[in-house]
Amino acid sequence: MEKYSLTKKLGSGSFGCVWQAVNKHSGEVVAIKALKKSYSREKCLNLREVKCLRKLNHPNIVKVKELIVEKGNVFFVFECMQCNLYQLMEAKKQKQQLFSESAVKAWLFQVFRGLDYMHQQGYFHRDLKPENLLVSQGTIKIADFGLAREIDAFPPYTERVGTRWYRAPEILFKSGLYSSKVDMWAMGAIMAELLLFRPLFQGTDEADQMYKICSVLGSPTMDSWADGLRQAMAINYQFPQLSGVNLSALMPSASEDAINLIESLCSWDPCKRPTAAEALQHPFFKRCLYVPPHLRSTPAVAATRRGMLKQQGDRIDAEALPYPKIVKQLSPLDIMTAVQQNSAAGRKGQQSLANKAIAANRQPMGQMKLPSMKAGVQWNAESRDWFLGPFQNLEPGRIYNEKFG
Repeated sequence: MEKYSLTKKLGSGSFGCVWQAVNKHSGEVVAIKALKKSYSREKCLNLREVKCLRKLNHPNIVKVKELIVEKGNVFFVFECMQCNLYQLMEAKKQKQQLFSESAVKAWLFQVFRGLDYMHQQGYFHRDLKPENLLVSQGTIKIADFGLAREIDAFPPYTERVGTRWYRAPEILFKSGLYSSKVDMWAMGAIMAELLLFRPLFQGTDEADQMYKICSVLGSPTMDSWADGLRQAMAINYQFPQLSGVNLSALMPSASEDAINLIESLCSWDPCKRPTAAEALQHPFFKRCLYVPPHLRSTPAVAATRRGMLKQQGDRIDAEALPYPKIVKQLSPLDIMTAVQQNSAAGRKGQQSLANKAIAANRQPMGQMKLPSMKAGVQWNAESRDWFLGPFQNLEPGRIYNEKFG
């Protein structure tokens, strides 16, 4: 850690803190994640997050540059990105603007490429959300692998993973039996949010989350999710009986292909959701003009329509500011002290779906109210907006009311 000088704290969460830093020898700006817990070097190398990051190497997955273990303290050194998708949405909202569908298409195409690679390498993420999709100059990368899991690991898996608004129905049932298709559900919710500028399923607790899903998709049937109905019967749970809404009415500016892809990704039955590779073949991406970073600097590309898309991506990120000057150098002890001070445990207030009949006291949904994007219940730790560089006039990130296992 001696070769790095820290500039500022970027965020914190249940796993630790993240700092922006500069390599004193090369001048490179990086992000350093300090884990809250202490580990020996041997145990550190066996952490799922470490094994996952060491194995994955893809242009659309955030790159770990170095792993440092000092006196039991573990530090991940990452490349530093400019901002995350949630911050971009907030910046656009302040200007009362929406993303163009071409920009959304270019971002999602990259994320699905990263997901396809990750799943092929035997891992699924389990915590995809706008805050964990990082952007720099039109390139987007998947970050935060603290909840990543091996696909071929023996179930049952952790029952409560992922941020609630992006949590698949099979996880809400706490069965522990789920697959990489939970990532595809999250991608459907994220895609809708990029077009709506508000979460598609914005539940206040687990029971309300299932109600919100039924409100949008309609209650599951034997045709749409027979296994889910059997699971519900096994735990004495009754789905709220709602007919759902037309996604085209919710997102009038979205194309027919965009609506179709969202509906496919947010299928009740995990088996009916496409894989990441299948999503890349969807008609929505037929005219995707994404240009890989290594081609963007060539004059020939800059003169094409693809070059124009790259320039559009640059305009989206045009508010990014230079990195601030180094204010002081902190020792590993200073960092770990701050980690301990900022690692307050999340409020437990968890309620089982089986113990709360969410349909009994609710009326069928009429016209959906569009709540503020910033809405959400309080959490006593900051949202994990890790690996980010500074961005002008951006909200720090949403806050949630639970700690994930």
